[in-house]
Amino acid sequence: MQTHSLLRIDCAAALRGASMPAPHWVAAQLARTPWVVVRRAPCHDRLVPVGVRGATRAERFAGWLRAESVRACVSPLQLAARRDWRRNPRRAEVAALAALDDVEAIMARAGLAARWGVAGGVAFELASGCATTSCASDVDLIVQLDAPFPAAAAHALDAELTQLAARADVLLETPVGAVALAEYAHARAPYLVRTADGPRLLADPWAAAFATA
Repeated sequence: MQTHSLLRIDCAAALRGASMPAPHWVAAQLARTPWVVVRRAPCHDRLVPVGVRGATRAERFAGWLRAESVRACVSPLQLAARRDWRRNPRRAEVAALAALDDVEAIMARAGLAARWGVAGGVAFELASGCATTSCASDVDLIVQLDAPFPAAAAHALDAELTQLAARADVLLETPVGAVALAEYAHARAPYLVRTADGPRLLADPWAAAFATA
């Protein structure tokens, strides 16, 4: 159950609040769509860090979940491999869904056919079947890379993805954390890397040691 994975759970009662009781909308949302997403945070007391999506951007809840409460788990890479967007009836009206065919072709040309996955609202819709995306939705993507990604390859990938009909928001997932593709392709070190312990500045997003700023 890695970061970004979608989990189908029993019900809202399986959740524990991070610092406060769950707001009222959480139970109603999970009764309709019992799916949560794994957050980027350390496990706590053998609990999985998860987030609940509400009907609006303002409705987000961070909680914790026991692994035995999970009934199904699908990762971003599994969602990409299943290609469920091709059967989604909203594909013609939502650019973020329609763009995934082009994303697949771009990733294949970059030698990343088995390394990319779908995240964010698009992933939630594909996993849960609940209409989550809109005409303005981004295409949230991840690329899992165990070894350093050449800067030239990152620049070329970013250039192709910026031509999509929907805006692409891409994270390069490394063993240390995640760095935005756009930053890695166009900025200089140190890079802002999202880790389970919070954001850190790293000269090398694949290095275990944190850079000091």
